[in-house]
Amino acid sequence: MTEWKKTICPYDCPTSCGLLVKTDGTRILEVKGDRDHPASHGLICRKMHGYADSIHSPSRILTPMRRTGEKGEGRFIPVSWDEAISEITGRWKEILSRDGGDAILPFYYSGVMSVIQRKCGDAFFNRMGACSLVKTLCSSAKGAGYEAVMGRTGCLDPRELKHSDFLLVWGSNMKATRIQSMPVLDSARKAGKRVVLIEACAKDMSPYCDETILIRPGTDGALALAMMHVLVREGLAAEDYLREWSCGWPGFKETLPSYTPAWAEGITGIPADMTEALAMEYASAHAPAVILGSGPSRYGNGGMTVRLITILSALTGAWGRPGGGLCGCNPGIGPCVDDTIVTRPDFRTRQGRKVNINQLAQALNGSHGQNPIQSLYVYGSNPVGSVSSQAETVKGLMRQDLFTVVHERFMTDTARYADILLPATFSVEQPDCYLAYGYCTFGTAYKVLEPAGQCRSNWNTFRLLAGAMGYEEAYFKKTEEGMVEELLAHPGPGLAKATDREWDILEKGGVISTPFADHMDFKTETGKIMIVNPGQPEPMPRYTSAHGGEYPLRLIAVPSGYTLNSIFLEREDLTGKRGPMKLMLHPLDAAGRNIGDGDKVIAYNDLAQVEFTASLTPWVARGAAAVAGVYGMSLAGSGLLVNALHHQRLSDIGEATTLNDNTVEVRPAFHH
Repeated sequence: MTEWKKTICPYDCPTSCGLLVKTDGTRILEVKGDRDHPASHGLICRKMHGYADSIHSPSRILTPMRRTGEKGEGRFIPVSWDEAISEITGRWKEILSRDGGDAILPFYYSGVMSVIQRKCGDAFFNRMGACSLVKTLCSSAKGAGYEAVMGRTGCLDPRELKHSDFLLVWGSNMKATRIQSMPVLDSARKAGKRVVLIEACAKDMSPYCDETILIRPGTDGALALAMMHVLVREGLAAEDYLREWSCGWPGFKETLPSYTPAWAEGITGIPADMTEALAMEYASAHAPAVILGSGPSRYGNGGMTVRLITILSALTGAWGRPGGGLCGCNPGIGPCVDDTIVTRPDFRTRQGRKVNINQLAQALNGSHGQNPIQSLYVYGSNPVGSVSSQAETVKGLMRQDLFTVVHERFMTDTARYADILLPATFSVEQPDCYLAYGYCTFGTAYKVLEPAGQCRSNWNTFRLLAGAMGYEEAYFKKTEEGMVEELLAHPGPGLAKATDREWDILEKGGVISTPFADHMDFKTETGKIMIVNPGQPEPMPRYTSAHGGEYPLRLIAVPSGYTLNSIFLEREDLTGKRGPMKLMLHPLDAAGRNIGDGDKVIAYNDLAQVEFTASLTPWVARGAAAVAGVYGMSLAGSGLLVNALHHQRLSDIGEATTLNDNTVEVRPAFHH
């Protein structure tokens, strides 16, 4: 007897797509998109069509294990859960009595994007008084830059883009990261609306746009300023709107005369006449929309860049018209449930040490007068493959005195360094709530299968750990099903207008739309757009430059359509099509280095040397080198990945990653 059940994609993607899974009660037999989902309408990526292959993979970890070989060798023997929990909590109690909570670091990011399973570890480590992880690996500078101008104002939901009459896709590889919004571009172009792409690596997206403008990495703020210069010079800024609805416009306007398109050309590499034309086309649209990706924010000037692009999105008064403004930041009217029910900040009695996720290597090795971390607990993450300064991270993980626990489904590059390895569940093996971060939707998904082997969810693992640590709070006695009920019993503003029918969907498992924001209801301290923001380190927006470096090529990391971060590396159907680690170069940059298409090359800087296969394309900006996706160390010649070339520096605001803000030189790899 088989049946179709609803569930939700758990991965780090703006949509949280609806899935239908066919099951016989013990296995997932087929996966397809759920046509009832209000945002994805049944469209899902190739990765999730094969989700059952991941869930039932023969390489899945199904039992707790203890390391027997050297760290990094990946040699383990099975142990019972009781043995594993006893060893972990025994070591933690020793460390806590000797060094205190500041010596224990929990580490997670986007392996599961739901409310309960993603965030429940916070409560456990708050109760312990362990380090707090500052989780700014993805787009925190983007969020901080947007909020500096718009506060908590909801931006455009992609479904509102049907009302836009000009689409400016800015640093967003929608084909890899927003596939459900791609039909919007298609229908816009069929309706005669223009779609323009601004990108440093446009290989994936240029076929879907009417015009592609290649920009030097990290210089997007200069283009935004030059466009605003043209709007003011030509009398095309919405002066009345800006005087009424913004703070600081007259002062900011006075700074714009020096930001000419000719000035910007020297920084961005975009010809001045092209910037002029783009600005005029943008201004002539009634409801232009900027679809902003996260890439432009991953620089030392990332927060300022996003502030400038956000101000540009308001300069023609577009926010006051349907389809006008900006898409790609925080949509909607506010939270749907109260996350603190899961994270329990009230359990923390002392502030404790904070560790930025982008500076894990520093924390493991000890820096700036801080002692090295003594125990690392990793879940929903693979830092060896995804966090800056890979070689330093590995050096820290090799420490004999570091006790590392990894809760994981496959033998990832991080799992190989574990002392204790715990088997983790997939989303179909646990219940949860999902709030999409790119759409105004909220949903619930209930357990479809019992966990395979001895796998346990994050929730049930932390319950076991809490019991062994002697934590008596009622929270740690609850079930994950009970937590879903409790979250739904405490709805936030996003669910305030949910109908009886929608509540019925949530109680049975499914996804509902939540209200779009009123884009003129500016949720800032002043109730207006904050062009000048006195609360910012730099109140007056201006052009600031990226960190850069002394090497001639700017290295950028771009998403892959075949994998997602370091997820799906177990799937040969995906990794085989993706091929070897490629370094994309402009043909003119390659020719000057005697590099041909398909050649083995070494990219190097002061951190590392990494081997790639050269891929020459005119769709990369001159002076840039682009690498798509995250690979496994076993596929890399030297065992080093692109993140070995990434510094641990942070963005201007938002304490975010600057993984696009590194420079390298590239040379042919001569094997003797």
